[in-house]
Amino acid sequence: MNSKIQTAVRLNGDLLEALREKARADKTSLNNYIEKILYQNVGNIPNNATKTAIEETRNGKSERIENLDDWLEKL
Repeated sequence: MNSKIQTAVRLNGDLLEALREKARADKTSLNNYIEKILYQNVGNIPNNATKTAIEETRNGKSERIENLDDWLEKL
């Protein structure tokens, strides 16, 4: 479980008001809206399973899929 850490930032007043308006339009809290746009702009942070899969693929240790239909049947 990811923990949330409280932090303080300084924002231009006009920017803060624009963020508040966007959050209201999105029907969400200011905090959730800012977190959402930060994730969109910074990028999704992969979990450990995804990091492991990426590393295995980079090292050539992943399964090669020749036929997608056959591979999906195995699942």
